[in-house]
Amino acid sequence: MILPTLAQMSIFFVVAITLFGLLIGSFLNVVVYRVPNGMSLVRPASACPNCKHEIKPYDNIPVLSWLFLRGKCRNCKNPISARYPLVEGGTAVFFGVAAAVLPIVLGWQFTQSTALIASILQAVAFLYLVAITVALALIDLDTHTLPNSIVLPGYFVAGALFAAAGLIQGDYQGLIRAVIAGGGLFVLYFVIGLIKAGGMGFGDIKLAGVIGIYLGWTGWGALAIGGFAAFLFGGVYGIISILARRSGRKSGIPFGPWMLAGTWFGIFFGNQIWNGYLSILGLASN
Repeated sequence: MILPTLAQMSIFFVVAITLFGLLIGSFLNVVVYRVPNGMSLVRPASACPNCKHEIKPYDNIPVLSWLFLRGKCRNCKNPISARYPLVEGGTAVFFGVAAAVLPIVLGWQFTQSTALIASILQAVAFLYLVAITVALALIDLDTHTLPNSIVLPGYFVAGALFAAAGLIQGDYQGLIRAVIAGGGLFVLYFVIGLIKAGGMGFGDIKLAGVIGIYLGWTGWGALAIGGFAAFLFGGVYGIISILARRSGRKSGIPFGPWMLAGTWFGIFFGNQIWNGYLSILGLASN
């Protein structure tokens, strides 16, 4: 029997996760529309927003159906927003990038049984973060809200999966970092909200605890860089909006997308940037 090499397994893993991301992206289109409107995610079935004609399964294939129908409803021929395939395709790409980069950044191992199980648990946790990142960013841009039904389960999902992974591989330092970072970032955002009325929504505060868990698990450098990047990205966007006259100095901007963007920047690059900064200062990094 010829066994696949580790490289071949890695390629298969990335491709499989990317295709899975297409399906998740299709579901997220439903989440982004229905959750803010208090609708069920199960019923009624998806339908054309114009003629209300139920969309058949063969017309609901991610990206391909929209292309085949040339962006129009099969029944009424009304245009269907390009946002739907963009969310599906974008989610697939996001899933694929995460599957390709995270094993390298976080040092996942797939050769021993305990390390394999711990890596799978971490993969599920981070792919969950990818999914809620897409959903929360779009909802916040649309409605300036971060629904509890999406944010709060993140505490349980991240906490349970990282706790299991940490216990399996004996990474108690990672668990301690995650707890400290989650609580610390929550308190930081809460204090900012108290100091500057209206400067931080409570949805942002609750989300801060979730992203703190992920950044803490990744490393102190990821926490420092990711936490700072959120304010940097949000500040740059605010300045550009003012200069473009899209908002005034007192206008509120949705901060959730920038918190999430900073989080992923911290996860992907935070530890490397932090270690480089410490090297410049001549300090040893842990």
